[in-house]
Amino acid sequence: MKNYKYLLPILLSLILTSCITKKDVRYMQPNESLVINEEGLVPYNIPVYRITKNDILNLNIVTTPKGDAAQFYSALNTSASNTSSGANTPIRAGNSNSNGGNTNFYFYGLKVDSRGEINVFGIGYIKAEGRTIEEVTKDIQDKVNENFQEGKAEARLNIDGITYYILGDVETVAITGEKSAHKNTLTITEALAMNGGLNRTVDRKNIVIHRKLPEGIKIAKIDLTREDVMNSPYYYIQNGDEIYLNTRGKSLNGFGKDPVQTLTTGVSVLTTALSIYLLIKNL
Repeated sequence: MKNYKYLLPILLSLILTSCITKKDVRYMQPNESLVINEEGLVPYNIPVYRITKNDILNLNIVTTPKGDAAQFYSALNTSASNTSSGANTPIRAGNSNSNGGNTNFYFYGLKVDSRGEINVFGIGYIKAEGRTIEEVTKDIQDKVNENFQEGKAEARLNIDGITYYILGDVETVAITGEKSAHKNTLTITEALAMNGGLNRTVDRKNIVIHRKLPEGIKIAKIDLTREDVMNSPYYYIQNGDEIYLNTRGKSLNGFGKDPVQTLTTGVSVLTTALSIYLLIKNL
């Protein structure tokens, strides 16, 4: 029994070092590195999305009922809706709905080919890779103006919202998968909040993001426990981003999930150690 007194301190030390602290789970804690402007505001650091190969774009040509835009778009990828006099008539190429990766968008959208171009019927090939949505829209609008009276038809080019992917371990399965948000901007905290947030097993200090760029894939790590994460361009989700949620090391051994579970695991370790000790002693 005299050896048992050493087991309790060891067990307490193991539990204390395995527990998760508030600093491990609190989002965006005050940090001296946070950059603010003279008005005390955090400047926006939103990266401009540039089109990459294999992107699928949605094109709408909007004209008045008297503007026969259908004459230069094929019936395969356009459908004019009948509206009352004076209303706008949208001519659609690549209809989309609220779900990311929908089949209509895939089959009827404008695909960026291996050369980085899109082929718009009636206009021809337009360079898209590495350019912004606004730049490609202007090129299409210029071509439209050549075919119609200027100011009578408008080109509207979009991606199918912001589609991103979250991949975590088995305990974050509820938020794992393909996600889609029909917003102009989306922060990572907004994305996680929309999917229920992170549980305690996720290492908030080691969130990995794979970002698809025209030149290749950029890998970055961000720390959600620091408020200066708001200064990072990776604080804003871009279309095609993959977000990897790593499991905290303390959680892999059964410790660190919550106090009760930590205590339960500690007691189990102590019970196992005593059983082994008694078994060896009685041999």
